[in-house]
Amino acid sequence: MAELTDLEKTSLDEIPHPSLPQGSNLYGATKIFPDYQAENGETYFTLVHGIAHESSVSFVAILQATRALRKGFETAIYFYGPGSLNCLATRGFPTTGNAAFPGELNINDQLKTFIAEGGKVYCCRFGLSLHGAREEDLIEGVIPAHPLDVQDALIHYARKGAIINSTYMF
Repeated sequence: MAELTDLEKTSLDEIPHPSLPQGSNLYGATKIFPDYQAENGETYFTLVHGIAHESSVSFVAILQATRALRKGFETAIYFYGPGSLNCLATRGFPTTGNAAFPGELNINDQLKTFIAEGGKVYCCRFGLSLHGAREEDLIEGVIPAHPLDVQDALIHYARKGAIINSTYMF
């Protein structure tokens, strides 16, 4: 440990660190709402306009869509604008598929799981083009979509009565 001044030692000793042992509960566990499951024919649709790794918004949206899929909802995710970058299989360093830091491939892995479990993933071609990304770099199973499909997909799922989760990051 580094050499500490008297004031640094006093500061450390004022309040014990950590004040609670590891594993202590900080929050209650009461779930307020029922754990709803899909009823016959119900749909869940997510729009993602968030950049991969710039915040947790995109990853959490994928996790929520996966949970809805597992509850029995017909579930789809539509990535558009900068959100399209979430769909790239070319993530990694120093080569694709290698994580330069823990969690770098979380989005890729979760999208692969989502698709494997029966979810649909759409990716806007225009969103890809804005960032110089290529359609052939998409994760296997991601469906490339025309820019005008963003609005029509929203109308399609709204008419089906879908629960719509729209995330937006600028």
